[in-house]
Amino acid sequence: MTSPRLSPGSADALLFDIGRVVIDIDFSKAIACWAGHAGCKPEAIVARFERGEAYRQHEVGKISDEAYFDTLRSALGIAISHDQFLEGWNAIFAGEMPDIAHLLPRAARHMPLYAFSNTNRPHVEYFSKEYAGVLGHFRELYLSSSIGLRKPDAEAFDHVVQAIGVPAERIVFFDDLAENVDGARARGLTAVHVTTPEDVGNALRALGI
Repeated sequence: MTSPRLSPGSADALLFDIGRVVIDIDFSKAIACWAGHAGCKPEAIVARFERGEAYRQHEVGKISDEAYFDTLRSALGIAISHDQFLEGWNAIFAGEMPDIAHLLPRAARHMPLYAFSNTNRPHVEYFSKEYAGVLGHFRELYLSSSIGLRKPDAEAFDHVVQAIGVPAERIVFFDDLAENVDGARARGLTAVHVTTPEDVGNALRALGI
């Protein structure tokens, strides 16, 4: 994937994905937690877990947490409680990404920062408390479970661009998933594919930040 051309003065706002851009994610922690409660091997759960339609419906707030965990209970073949599912579900957060704690306040001195994440109600409730400090640098969090739209859909990017209120091409978007980067570029945003912790810092330097 080609990198965008960035230069000082070429952006009016910065838009960040949260998972693996601001906060590190380790889904193996959820698998290990559920396997421990179920008394099975993690490999058995990994083989059955998929991000299917119920997962997507949960991310846009169309089904409840209980309903989603019911689908997981059936799909994974494990008889664990709602609270045990929730424990593993929120165990995935593995700390702030390297350097992000000093990059965000530096960037915020130059232009407004926003976040746009595909996520769900339990995760929002958890990371809003546990990572309040680093997330406090964003003027607004656009969360799929709140806005009812998710990346990489065109409607989702259009909604966020309109809410931010600057032209799409003046927004630099950071995301770790290629499909979301492609979706953002298709809607006119300047998008950076974050594959290493250094990618954010390099992009900010190119912007003169």
